[in-house]
Amino acid sequence: MLKRIKDKIYKFRGVAAGFLLATVCFVSIQASRQDSYFEVSKNLDIFNNVLKELNTFYVDPIEPGRLIKSGIDEMLATLDPYTNYITESDIEEYEFQTTGRYGGIGANMRKAEDKIFVGDIHEDSPADKASLHPGDEVISISGKEVAGKSIDDISILLKGSPGTQVSMKVKDVFTGAVEEKTITRSEIELSSVPYASLFGEKKDIAYVKLTQFTPHCSRLVKNQLDSLKKLQPNLGGVVLDLRNNPGGLLNEAVNVCNLFIDKGQLIVSTRGRVKEWEQDFKTTLQPWDTKIPVTVLINGASASASEIVAGTLQDLDRGVIVGERSFGKGLVQTTRPLGYNARLKLTTAKYYTPSGRCIQTVDYSNRNADGSAGKVPDSLKKEFKTASGRKVLGSGGVEPDVKVTDDPPSKLAITLYVKNYFFDYATVYAKKNNTIPPAGQFAIDNATFTDFTGWLDKKDYSYKTETEVRLDSFKSAAIREKYFADIENSYKDLEAKLKRDKKQDLEKHRKEISQLLESEIVSRYYYMRGRAEHSLKDDKQMEQAMVLLEKPSGYQAILKKPAN
Repeated sequence: MLKRIKDKIYKFRGVAAGFLLATVCFVSIQASRQDSYFEVSKNLDIFNNVLKELNTFYVDPIEPGRLIKSGIDEMLATLDPYTNYITESDIEEYEFQTTGRYGGIGANMRKAEDKIFVGDIHEDSPADKASLHPGDEVISISGKEVAGKSIDDISILLKGSPGTQVSMKVKDVFTGAVEEKTITRSEIELSSVPYASLFGEKKDIAYVKLTQFTPHCSRLVKNQLDSLKKLQPNLGGVVLDLRNNPGGLLNEAVNVCNLFIDKGQLIVSTRGRVKEWEQDFKTTLQPWDTKIPVTVLINGASASASEIVAGTLQDLDRGVIVGERSFGKGLVQTTRPLGYNARLKLTTAKYYTPSGRCIQTVDYSNRNADGSAGKVPDSLKKEFKTASGRKVLGSGGVEPDVKVTDDPPSKLAITLYVKNYFFDYATVYAKKNNTIPPAGQFAIDNATFTDFTGWLDKKDYSYKTETEVRLDSFKSAAIREKYFADIENSYKDLEAKLKRDKKQDLEKHRKEISQLLESEIVSRYYYMRGRAEHSLKDDKQMEQAMVLLEKPSGYQAILKKPAN
C-alpha cells in the first residue's frame, strides 16, 4: 500500500513538474512575443516621429515616398536579396517577371549615346505587324521626343493597357524614311518554351528549352513533348534545357517533375518559421512518361525552381544532370499585400528535395563582421543519398552528375557586345540580305567575317586584359612607394610586349566572335526561337547530353546503385 501511495506521489510530482515546465515555456514564449511586439511598436513610433520632424522642419521640401522607400530598401538589404518592397509603380514590372505577360507593343529598345533604337522584336507582336525593324531609330513616342531619355522612361511610354494605341515616329533602318506609326497595344506573353525540336542521328531525341517557370509552363513543355512524340513515336530520350533559367513558380516546378514521375511522389518540402509555410508538394497528375531517359542541362544561372526540378530528378534517379553546378537558391518567397497597391515579397521558407537536402549556397542568417554573407564551406556540407544510394551534397546548388564546363567569354567578345557592335553589324547585314538559311544551319563565311572586321576598323573596341590591369596596379604601387624610376625601362618593355594588334585578337577569337555575330543575325530573320536553335551549334553540354541518351549503357551506369 505504501509503495502505491509513493508511486502516486511521484506521478503527481512528474505531472506537476511537466505542467509547470510547459507553463514556464508558454509564459516565456508569450513574453518573448510581447517583447518583440513592443520593439516593433516602439521603433515604428520613432520612425514616424523622425519623418514628421523632417517634413516639418527640414530646410528643403522632402519627398516622403522616396525617403520611406529608401528606408525600407535599406532595412530589407540586411536580410537577403530576394526580400523586396514593391511599390505601386513597380507592380507592372513585377507581374511581368512572374508571369511573362505585359501590355505593350512587343519590342525592347536600345540606347546608343543619346539616341533610342528598336532592339529585339517578338514574333507576331504589334511591333512586328507594324513593320518595325531592329535598328530603326525612334524619334518620338506619343508626341514626346525621346532623345536623351532612359530606357526605363521609354518603357513607361510604350507600355499600357491592351487595346490602347501609341504613336511612334521612327526612321526606317532600311529606307531611311521617317514615318509616324500608330500601334495598338496588346497583351504580350513571352513564351517560356521558345524552342523544341528533334535531335540525333535518328532524330529520336526530344529537346525542350524552358526559360522560366511561368504559369502553365508545364503544359507548354508537355504540349511540345506531345508534338515531338507525334513526329517520332519511338523517342529515345528527352533533353530538358534549364540553363540560365532563374526559376519562378514552385507549383510549376512540381508539375514539370510530374511529367516524368508517377502521381503521388513527394517532389519538394518547404519549412519556415511559421507553421503554415511547412508543406509537402507531391505530384497530382498522371505522368507523361516514367521510363524514357531524361537529361537535364543546368549551369550557374539555373536557380530556384530550376534547381527543384534538377535536384528532384537527381534524388529520384529519374534523370542525369549535365553541365555546371547550379546557382544555389533554396529559399521560397511569398508576396504579401501592404495596402495602397504596394506589396512585400519576402522569404518565408526554405525548400528541401526528396533526399532531404536544401541547396541554398549563401547563409544569410549568419553574417560576417563586415555584414557580408558567406557561403557554406565544403567541409560543412551535409551528405545525402539518392533513391538508389548515390551520394549528393546539400548547401551548394545542384552538382551535375556529368560536369561539362562552358568556356567563359573573352574580354574582346564582352567589349563588342557591350558596345552593340554585333547588333549594329547585324543591322547592316540584314539590309543587304533578304533571306538566310535555317537558323540551325546558318554560318557566316570568310567574306562576311572579313567584312565585319573591316567594318570594325573605325570603331573603338579597346580593352584591357587581366594582365594589363594588374600591370597598371603594379605601376601605381611602384610610383606610390617611389620605386618606379628604377624600373621604368623594364616596365615599358613589358608594356610593349603586352600591346595587342586588334586584328590578331579578332582572328584569335574568330570562332567565338562568329558564333555571337551569327546569333544576332539569326534573330533578325527567326526571332528568339532562332537564337535558341542557333545556340545549340557547337554546344559541348548539349553534345554530352546527346551522347548519354544515344548510348544508354553510359546513362544507366551513372544512375546505377553504387557498390557497397
